[in-house]
Amino acid sequence: MTGLTPAAQRRERILREAVRQGLLDREQSLLAAFVDLDGVAATVDSLHRAFPSAPRVLHAFAAKANSLVPVLAELRRLGMGCEVATAGELARSLAAGFAPDRIVFDSPAKTEAELLRALDLGVTINADNYQELARIDRALGDRVPVSRIGVRVNSQLGGGAIAAMSTATSTSKFGVPLADPGSRRELLRAYRDRPWLTWVHTHAGSQGCPLDLMARGVAEAVAFAEEVNSTVGRRQVVGIDIGGGLPVNFADDETTPTFDTYVGQLRAHTPTLFSGGYEIVTEFGRSVLAKNGFTAAYVEYTKSMGGRPIAVTHAGVQVATRTVFNPDAWPLRIEAHDGGGTAKRGGPVRQDIAGPACFAGDLLARDRALPLLEPGDIVAVLDTGAYHFSTPFHYNSLPEPAVHGVRTSDDGRVAFELLRPAQDPWDVPVPDRSGHGRLRRERAHEPAHGVG
Repeated sequence: MTGLTPAAQRRERILREAVRQGLLDREQSLLAAFVDLDGVAATVDSLHRAFPSAPRVLHAFAAKANSLVPVLAELRRLGMGCEVATAGELARSLAAGFAPDRIVFDSPAKTEAELLRALDLGVTINADNYQELARIDRALGDRVPVSRIGVRVNSQLGGGAIAAMSTATSTSKFGVPLADPGSRRELLRAYRDRPWLTWVHTHAGSQGCPLDLMARGVAEAVAFAEEVNSTVGRRQVVGIDIGGGLPVNFADDETTPTFDTYVGQLRAHTPTLFSGGYEIVTEFGRSVLAKNGFTAAYVEYTKSMGGRPIAVTHAGVQVATRTVFNPDAWPLRIEAHDGGGTAKRGGPVRQDIAGPACFAGDLLARDRALPLLEPGDIVAVLDTGAYHFSTPFHYNSLPEPAVHGVRTSDDGRVAFELLRPAQDPWDVPVPDRSGHGRLRRERAHEPAHGVG
């Protein structure tokens, strides 16, 4: 392992052991994903240490970043709450054992049935708009809610480098604008008329957004909360949900920016947040898991086209959707390993790393300098612990890969636990013709070998 960084040495050790145990196999397990559970624990610990313990802070993991129930359960055991954006994520968070009062429901399209369920459970709700507030009014009637309820505000301060990840623009689809003419006054009236509106929520964006922008967005939310309390003459707003969105470094193994760096920005822009008068909720997702996971796939074929080598692998758009469709915004690092999992040492050769899907753009990397890949080698696709293998894209009916949790003992032994089994492509869901709207599963006919 000479010459490898400690993180690369750890990945090599995991891959070699995965091959030895048959978790990666040329016949049955051509693609698999791995979550470093020790790394997750260290990251969560760094998050807890970065924020002061007083006032009370709830770090709610953004379930969309990795909604596998065993992963959510692990984060619960590490002391996190859970932020959910759909009824499906709410169901998964409950299945993972989160108490309702440690769940935050942020969907911009909550149905009346979903709101009723969340209110009955006591789940925290961040309303996205006035129509949603009217639905909550009707659902509550004369009841005093058990749920903490807030409104998502949009500071409208601007966007970052990736438009799709920027939510504080002047025309964002999220939240209630603070800068539009008359909007702030209307929102103040909404809080004055609803004493149960006791939280303010904001989220300026994620990948590609500078920390300064994110911190200024939080400062705007805190200033609005202070304005509410001054207007109503009492401390009605007691908590600020600052969202998540800490960007991830996809260029190398260094974790940057850190949670400590972001808290420093928050202290500089809005010291009132830490004055003791407000509880705090965070909603970090990608920054908790991205660097604690990777995907591994075998190379099936190699060829040369127009003088450029191409390696066709079993990892592509189904596990790296954003990278394939927007490679400039979402580049991924790739490591080359031999069939046993050992890092390849050959000189760099510029080559394309292609996926298995049936369209020309299914490429993990273009013109990437790596040791020359050969059939039977393994590529490791790094920093994919969030939003990649946990949220597969079913193009070409490509199956979901197995996901394995990894722990390493003090003596260096690697232990795996299955977090999600591999999907069998021959196990096909078909409608139940009984008319009950159910699905049943049939084992597709596997033809005998040969032509017939």
